[in-house]
Amino acid sequence: MVSIAEQKAAHATTTSQSEVIAFVIMAAALIAAPMFAYPVFLMKALCFALFACAFNLLIGYVGLLSFGHALFFGWASYICAHAAKVWGFTPELAILTGTAAAAGLGLIVGALAIRRQGIYFAMITLALAQMMFFFAVQAPFTHGEDGIQAVPHGRLFGVIDLDNTMTMYIFVAAVFISAFLLIYRIINSPFGEVLKAIRENEPRAISLGYRTERYKLVAFVMSATLAGLAGATKAIAIGLASLSDVQWQMSGEVVLMTLVGGLGTVFGPVVGAAIIVAMQTQLVGFGQWVTIIQGIIFVVCVLLFRRGVVGELAAWLRIRL
Repeated sequence: MVSIAEQKAAHATTTSQSEVIAFVIMAAALIAAPMFAYPVFLMKALCFALFACAFNLLIGYVGLLSFGHALFFGWASYICAHAAKVWGFTPELAILTGTAAAAGLGLIVGALAIRRQGIYFAMITLALAQMMFFFAVQAPFTHGEDGIQAVPHGRLFGVIDLDNTMTMYIFVAAVFISAFLLIYRIINSPFGEVLKAIRENEPRAISLGYRTERYKLVAFVMSATLAGLAGATKAIAIGLASLSDVQWQMSGEVVLMTLVGGLGTVFGPVVGAAIIVAMQTQLVGFGQWVTIIQGIIFVVCVLLFRRGVVGELAAWLRIRL
């Protein structure tokens, strides 16, 4: 007879092998993608994939639903664009500045919201995000509805010219892969195991001696920082920081990406972001109908793929193997 411990060990080994294979496939796809798709589209998709992965770190592994994550994505984009265009920062310094701003905002918002749970937590994050949205509308340096346009790409470390599209794509892909591996390390570390315990049963985690509010705050700041990294990278890659980056619709889109791809899965947000960004690009000719079409597709995905595309695929593979 095989013991439960042995079964769990075998399952963990199989899961780890599957994730390694999936990562190799993803890396190969990133290498081959420029031969089949426009690099600017791919860079946008990678930035949103990182944004979705950052959001999934919070909701998928801590169980905290934030309706205000566009706050960190959008304001990091604004700060990065302003630093690069007005202050003359190099691309890496501008991105780090935007990311640091997102981390600071994450600490403030997290400290205010983390004491509440459920819908109250979500509403606090939404309210604070909307407050910062209206500030973005009025602030002179954001240029209102025009946004910060023509953000210079600059030279990476003062040497590598990012005006070349392929060079920029390689840089964005490197940022995405590095952040993705960092997130993977976080969720598979002892810290990540505590986060999962809080998600499953917070009172029990408290009874075991864990100060759950501190863990949730750290996770919130990490998620905000990585979301900021995505927004800052997008500002440099696309050359634009606009109000659409801080609107509540952006917070809704990242929820949609995570749910479509697979909540609480490592690769789900990446797949979900690719699907949503591709959908927006291909359906742009439908105008206002895009939102309705997205809603219909979302409803279909929820009904047919309740665990998301990657979640259902993983469940199917477990049954087959």
